[in-house]
Amino acid sequence: MTETQEIEYQGSNFTQALAAAAKLPGVRISRAAYLRTALKRHCTEEQIERAIAGSPALKVIAEAANTSIAYETSKVTGLSTLAGIPGGLAMIGTVPADLAQYMGHMLRIAQKLAYIYSWPDLFADDGEAIDEATESMLILFVGVMFGVQIAQGGVAKVASMIAANVAKKLPQQALIKGVIFPIVKKVAGYLGVNMTKKLFASGVAKAIPVVGAVLSGGLTLGTFLPMSKRLQRHLVSLELTKPGHRTGETETVISST
Repeated sequence: MTETQEIEYQGSNFTQALAAAAKLPGVRISRAAYLRTALKRHCTEEQIERAIAGSPALKVIAEAANTSIAYETSKVTGLSTLAGIPGGLAMIGTVPADLAQYMGHMLRIAQKLAYIYSWPDLFADDGEAIDEATESMLILFVGVMFGVQIAQGGVAKVASMIAANVAKKLPQQALIKGVIFPIVKKVAGYLGVNMTKKLFASGVAKAIPVVGAVLSGGLTLGTFLPMSKRLQRHLVSLELTKPGHRTGETETVISST
């Protein structure tokens, strides 16, 4: 198998794993419901409604995003630790389950951060199948979490398209067969390789008696938190997050008191 074929193969593996994780209960986040919960302590009802409508852009305090990151980090770390405890599950099968849980929480925090920072709904409906545009966007978000530079560029391009076109949905064509799609394929290939590395590392942790749970949970905490922060920093820097990114919009500033 050539290097190109190997990358494509690993990319296909990652895409399949992402699609499976997206079907797990609780992974898909309702944009409106989440924003109401995340902003209710910091915003008036009118500000929340404007945030949900997407106009004008909302400059959200960092506390709302940090709260979501802390919540998802604690949840995924706890689940990983439980999965690492010998006897809880047969060791054959625990690693894929752990990885699915981990990826599910990555998709959850990616959605939450995207919604806080002015992105439109990622899941158009509650159907089981994930559409191609959403799949591509989530691959790019996860790529940013892993520090893939071309993923950062891809997310920035999509954000510019949404802002420029006054769009309240993802640019479907660009993500599935347009200018962004080649970037998505490269990012998926890179993530496929990294997924294999994590699978091995987590499997080794579970094979060690007694301390397996500690190693597994520590591995998760040491990766999930910084990756979530990396995505947050990138989203904050984008044009889509800036006040007045759409014609006729005014700035709404929310400060902590």
